[in-house]
Amino acid sequence: MVKYTVKVFTGEMLLAGTLNSVYVKLVGTKGESKRVYIPKTASQGSVIELDVPCPSSLGHLEFVVLDTEPYALLAYINDVWFCSKVVVTTPEINTANFPCYRWISGHERLVFREATGKLIFNETCPEAIEERKKELQSRHEVYRWSIYAEGLPQIMKVASTSELPAEVRFSFTKDLEFKFTAAKALVQLNLAGLSTNKEQWKSLGELSHVFNSRKTDVYDYVEKNWKKDEFFGYQLLNGLNPMMIHRCSKLPENFPVTEDMVKASLFGKSLESEFQKGNIFLVDYKHLHGVTANVINRKRHFLAAPLCLLYMTPEDKLMPIAIQLKQEPGEDNPIFLPTDSEYDWLLAKIFVRNSDFAEHELNFHLLRTHLLAEVFAVSTLRNLPMVHPIYKLLISHFRYTLQINTLARQALISEKGVITENAGVGGPGMVEFLQKAMASLTYSSLCLPEDITGRGLESIPNFFYRDDGLRLWDIVHRFVKKMIAHYYTCDSDVQKDSELQNWIKEIFFHGFLAKTSTGIPQSFSSVTELIKFLTMVIFTVTVQHAAVNNGQFDFGGWMPNFPIALQQPPPTTKGQCTESTMLKTFPDINTTVHGMAAVYLLSSQSTDFIALGNGYQDHFSEKTPLELIHETQDVLKKYNFEIQGRNVSLPLPYTYLNPNNVENSVAL
Repeated sequence: MVKYTVKVFTGEMLLAGTLNSVYVKLVGTKGESKRVYIPKTASQGSVIELDVPCPSSLGHLEFVVLDTEPYALLAYINDVWFCSKVVVTTPEINTANFPCYRWISGHERLVFREATGKLIFNETCPEAIEERKKELQSRHEVYRWSIYAEGLPQIMKVASTSELPAEVRFSFTKDLEFKFTAAKALVQLNLAGLSTNKEQWKSLGELSHVFNSRKTDVYDYVEKNWKKDEFFGYQLLNGLNPMMIHRCSKLPENFPVTEDMVKASLFGKSLESEFQKGNIFLVDYKHLHGVTANVINRKRHFLAAPLCLLYMTPEDKLMPIAIQLKQEPGEDNPIFLPTDSEYDWLLAKIFVRNSDFAEHELNFHLLRTHLLAEVFAVSTLRNLPMVHPIYKLLISHFRYTLQINTLARQALISEKGVITENAGVGGPGMVEFLQKAMASLTYSSLCLPEDITGRGLESIPNFFYRDDGLRLWDIVHRFVKKMIAHYYTCDSDVQKDSELQNWIKEIFFHGFLAKTSTGIPQSFSSVTELIKFLTMVIFTVTVQHAAVNNGQFDFGGWMPNFPIALQQPPPTTKGQCTESTMLKTFPDINTTVHGMAAVYLLSSQSTDFIALGNGYQDHFSEKTPLELIHETQDVLKKYNFEIQGRNVSLPLPYTYLNPNNVENSVAL
């Protein structure tokens, strides 16, 4: 007889233990052990050590098999267990690590491999190849594609979060906190009698009292500075949506700004000369042209489709100098200027900010981070077995994504969702807008270095999103390049990895709808292509999501700066707008507070937050990958300190891409 020593690690999160009966079996190249009961798995954070006797050596250990049987008194309750890993010491005193890091429910059988990453064409054991196939077959049955709306990325076929597999659901802690935060925000609003109040705001002072106890320093700064042109320009670089602005070399034909209009804003310089110097910039909200505006509180609301021209002053301040609120020029579509009356100019900027709400929330936040993250996650779970190195590299980046997206479809963009019922771009216009946004989505726009170059923003000053984003792109790229080099020695390794090729094929067909115009690859032919794509995936679900998500309450909590809806049409003449006009244009009180509650909830960090660069070590055991992981974590720590040092001298610190503030997945 020989003896194998098995250590079973239960997760440390709340309710990770189980009262279910848990059994373990070892499978090697020369045989398998008997099924052995694991005692005391009820305690979170426990490490259970037990001996598994075998008549003779099992050879090289290939698999650990865990299966559970429901505790009789809890047979009708979904009592799940979180297994972190299993570590086996062989009779030859060798150690084999079997990472699990997933929830296991009753009546579930889980087969998982030793932590060494293996590509399919390197498998020499027929049983291992067969086990890979079985694993993927079972996942294909669980993770199925479904059409959310024509022309949009496909989603996982699931009706509610209760149908999600345990391995992709929130932890108990996350689930409890998320529900508690939502309840806390809504209770506060209900106590104030605002969430059902369909009246209009009487003054900005009245609005200022909402969420008074929860204001952040940035919220206060926004409330004090939202009317200022300098802050308007700042937000297009470092606010919630730094994705719209681009350098402008000539005026669009549908934006007939004249030299006389902007002469004062350019300090007497000519518009043409400032074009040539690269000091003129444009934001164009053309996706909103023709989109159906929502009906809220039984009242028609309105959408603009503005063009806004901006000037970078000699003092490095980005200032708006002309705004046209509709795409088609005409007498009823004046070009508003900083020299116009206070409320003419302010209301024009408010319409731009409302348009920015639509682009931000639906295009750059929902579509380009959440929906794409779901595509990447589902394809990974369907096509890459747990032993695949790309699965190990990516899986921690999809933590909670499928649940948060399912919740969003239930609570935010469903028929009765917050965005659907309260946003000017909600209702039927939501899908219309998303389809337009999807039609403009390209691979290069998802790759930050190419996106910055494509928008001509390489040298614009005080662009902290660009500075921090490019640095983090480079850190992620270097890490991915070294990790991939450990597993793929040449281009032919990539080409003959059938699992990897199926992965990218499904992303192309189900995520990007087989449109070659997007530039998304249908297959990989080189290591370089793979490295770039993986860098984009990781960057999108971590850094990019943090950039467009984390400041939602900071910048969007004060409604006039980021109005969810507007209930008066864009002005067609000048000289008619007053403070009263502005207040009548703002959304009703209940519409406002529902929007504020949503951005408050979506900006609330969970206590089980995992920062960028963490989570990898749960899935790798080889020396080289672990060294690369620790090396990258050290680089991120160093850069975090650099950002903190820079921010000390800024009137408004840019903190959203501090590595410590970037969540490792789309989990909120």
